Amino acid sequence: MAALEFVTLICALGCGVIGGVLFAFSVCVMTALGKLPPAQGIAAMQLINVVIINPWFLVPFLGLSVPCAWLAIAALRDWADPRAPYWLAGGVIYILGTIVVTMVFNVPRNDALAKLSPSDPEAAQLWATYLSSWTAWNHVRTIASLTAAGALGVALWVRA
Repeated sequence: MAALEFVTLICALGCGVIGGVLFAFSVCVMTALGKLPPAQGIAAMQLINVVIINPWFLVPFLGLSVPCAWLAIAALRDWADPRAPYWLAGGVIYILGTIVVTMVFNVPRNDALAKLSPSDPEAAQLWATYLSSWTAWNHVRTIASLTAAGALGVALWVRA
């Protein structure tokens, strides 16, 4: 297996794994937290946001940016390769739709939530806003990760 195929495989699998984690949040974790009393939901999400900052999550989540960028550059360098459009799409979609969306939309919401006292009288309203906006952007990240995995999976099937 050549280096490009190996990197494509790692990225396809990694994007799929990250997409699966994000999918779980979109379809069940956030819904479950939303069914808790606001103070409990806030406290639980605050804890999740602390616990998720660990190498088991961050290495694949952020680390995929490097090989995805490498694939996008390889695509532009070797545009005549029939896999190039899939490498470019997979790499760019993961970086923009997952990493950039996280940093621009989800992290600032997490930072604001971290400063919120679950017992604050205004917490329930802020929690409701957080749940809807954070989850909407998480849907974007989920779709982007899974789309990137799909594009990179197609690149594995296309012959050079």
